Amino acid sequence: QVQLVESGGGLVQTGGFLRLSCAASGSILRINDMGWYRQAPGKQRDLVAVITSGGSPNYADSVKGRFTISRDNAKRTVYLQMNNLKPEDTAVYYCNAEVWTSTWGKYLYWGQGTQVTVSS
Repeated sequence: QVQLVESGGGLVQTGGFLRLSCAASGSILRINDMGWYRQAPGKQRDLVAVITSGGSPNYADSVKGRFTISRDNAKRTVYLQMNNLKPEDTAVYYCNAEVWTSTWGKYLYWGQGTQVTVSS
């Protein structure tokens, strides 16, 4: 069994910053890509950023220059540093990870989500 546990969400004013963390645990052989998605009320879940096991990032155009994704492979943790936050960044943020386990092979796991609210 694999779990992804997110932390770091909260309420912040426009222009503020937050740092999200997502730690993977369980019977993990290897973690490939790790990413962050977000879902605002009434909207679909959209990609925010993804990072490969080698550390190469990709970002949605809406967050380029403001958000930074990173990971610590030894800690099995992915981070999302969010700077210069805007009200339109308000959403539930989910992390995911493509994980190899001995039982299930390769599978995409999701965290439970953490709320980020940016007030104007």
